[in-house]
Amino acid sequence: MTAAHQKARGLKPNSPRPAKALCSECGLCNTYYIHYVKEACAFLNQQFENLEQQTHGRARDLENWDECYFGVHQQMLAARKTEPIPGAQWTGIVSSIAMAMLESGRVEGVVCVQNSESDRFSPKPVIARSREEILAARVNKPTLSPNLSVLEQVEQSGLKRLLVIGVGCQIQALRAVQDKLGLEKLYVLGTPCVDNVTRAGLQKFLETTSRSPETVIHYEFMQDFRVHFKHSDGSTETVPFFGLKTNQLKDVFAPSCMSCFDYVNGLADLVVGYMGAPFGWQWLVVRNDLGQEMLDLVRDQLETQPVTSAGDRHAAVQQSIPAYDQGITLPMWAAKLVGLVIERIGPKGLEYARFSIDSHFTRNYLYVRRNYPQKLAAHVPAFAKKIVDQYQLPAQ
Repeated sequence: MTAAHQKARGLKPNSPRPAKALCSECGLCNTYYIHYVKEACAFLNQQFENLEQQTHGRARDLENWDECYFGVHQQMLAARKTEPIPGAQWTGIVSSIAMAMLESGRVEGVVCVQNSESDRFSPKPVIARSREEILAARVNKPTLSPNLSVLEQVEQSGLKRLLVIGVGCQIQALRAVQDKLGLEKLYVLGTPCVDNVTRAGLQKFLETTSRSPETVIHYEFMQDFRVHFKHSDGSTETVPFFGLKTNQLKDVFAPSCMSCFDYVNGLADLVVGYMGAPFGWQWLVVRNDLGQEMLDLVRDQLETQPVTSAGDRHAAVQQSIPAYDQGITLPMWAAKLVGLVIERIGPKGLEYARFSIDSHFTRNYLYVRRNYPQKLAAHVPAFAKKIVDQYQLPAQ
């Protein structure tokens, strides 16, 4: 039996949320777990250190720069499937782990996100209980997603062993209420997340960036400093970072994402992303023994190599601060030239990951300082403040 806990009626869709403009639409407020939102919400109560201690047995060591950047971890490696899953965004490592967890009996259900029947980019959180349902969730949905809206179903269904796939803001809320779910075992498979948008914001991004917004299947900001779009006809389109219409896109990202400092999903057991790996490979961060257990299930399906690091990010990050602030957009010819130069001599591997983290943390720190100054001291985690302090920020 699930231990009794306090509940409250969940909010209806489009009702005002407790976090107001900073709501990331994680889905918690859609459920009777809204009772715990003031403690659980990443944007009402920043509690990384406590939740890292709860999840991993210790908080990250701020004297260790790798942990400062990438969180508590046992190992990092680059990997790709030897036999990719057709239709997967990359090679299908996340889907493979989810299927292996379900089919091995380690879990009875997997919280993941399919797309709605009417729109390829609108998320539909589900509790998958079959291989087919997991495969239907492959490919990222680059919009705010209420993954935790299914938590009531978890408790009501009597599931005892669960895998949840999610991003940082969702996982912080999940960790804060996980002891209310009546589970015997919870596994968390995370993905790094940055710069999410509403569905309308996504449409604006596609229309200002892609040659054919209506045929885009998925896209990613990649290590070669280009946005890669995959189209329904199988073609690939690339656009250099420095050619993005920043002046038109500055306000497209959700305020929650502009205020987030959990790019690397520090509270997951295992994280699968790309930014710390060579182009064409995935970056895996094993944070604890549960993460290692998940990875071990699919290890024989993977080709792996050690992570590497090259270059120096600092000058590029420092230059990006005023460029973003002023909404500078280069002509496409210049953007392509700059992109080629940086691709050759710029940061690679883990140094590219640090470049991306530094660029976003400095931007987000300025956003919080300007828009929510009363929250700044409590909201910015110590590891993020240490990273930001490497750079000279504008006075105002």
